[in-house]
Order: sequence, then structure tokens, then C-alpha cells
Amino acid sequence: MASGTYRPEFEAALRAFARICEALRRRGVEPPVLVGGAAAELYSGSAINTGDFDVVTGRQDLFEEVLREQGFINALGPGHTPLGWLHPELGLGFEVVSSTLLDGRAERERVRLFSAGQDGEFAVISVEDMVADRMGQFASGTAPDMLEQARTLFSLYPDADLRYLERRIREETVGEYGIGRLQD
Repeated sequence: MASGTYRPEFEAALRAFARICEALRRRGVEPPVLVGGAAAELYSGSAINTGDFDVVTGRQDLFEEVLREQGFINALGPGHTPLGWLHPELGLGFEVVSSTLLDGRAERERVRLFSAGQDGEFAVISVEDMVADRMGQFASGTAPDMLEQARTLFSLYPDADLRYLERRIREETVGEYGIGRLQD
């Protein structure tokens, strides 16, 4: 993670996420994986912006325990948007969205580790799976803006595994789209 590449609030949230992951590792728990908009922002160098950090973990109980220990508060309730957990200084919410990576369709060995220096390391879904996820949302008809996000990520990673990406896009779009739609 190159300092100065991201919005300051996003970089601060990445560092907090790394500290959370390290706290979970010390407890013998596999750290969560960053997915969704925060992963898209990470891979795009903040060209794509997010308002929250979606994570996948099989231990939501321990993840939320560590969040509490690190000063996060549960933001649910009257007058709050459902962003999950907020830290008073970050401005970005953290939320567990699943216990399995893309409902088990993403290959766990493709998850990438990023270093946040002395704050520790954190895991992020592969860029190929991010592109496929965005294409799936686009294909659903409910998120037309996801096509542009998928195209942005695709253009930034010319060394992506195209065979895997093609398969994953076809899975996420139920065969409706492939890589060709990113190149139109």
C-alpha cells in the first residue's frame, strides 16, 4: 500500500483494518477479506470511492469484538444509516457482508495480502473477482454504474488472469457477459 496514493480518510481506514486483522491473527483467527467498494477503491488508487468497508469473515463475533476494543461503535439505530460499525475519527463504516467469499465462487488462494507498514497486513479479494462481482451487479439490472467500475479495474490491471476472469464474469452474469463487454 503506497502512502499518498489514496484519499486520506481511506488510507486511515485501511490502516485501521490492518490493525484489526493483526489483532485477529494474534487470537488465532483467519483475518477477514476486504471486498466491495473498498476493494475497488484500493485497486483503483481511489479513482473509485467508497463510503464503507465490506468484509467477509467466518468469525463475525470476534471481528466485532475487536472493532469494539479499537473504539468502533455500532451505528445502527434511529438517526443512523446502516453502515455497521463506525469509528469516531474515520468516517467510513465497517460491515460484515458474508461468511464466505462471493458465496464460495471466488478462489481463496487468489486473495492478495497488502502491507500497511507497522499497522500490519490485510487481505483483499482478487482484482479478477472484483471485476466479476461488479459485472454481476451490472447484469442484475439494479446497478448500471458497476459496468464503469468493472471497466476501470480491468483497464488498470492488464496482467489479470484473463482465463479466470472470463470464467468468473460468466459465473456472476449467468453466462450473459464475458470479457468482451469490458472492451466495448
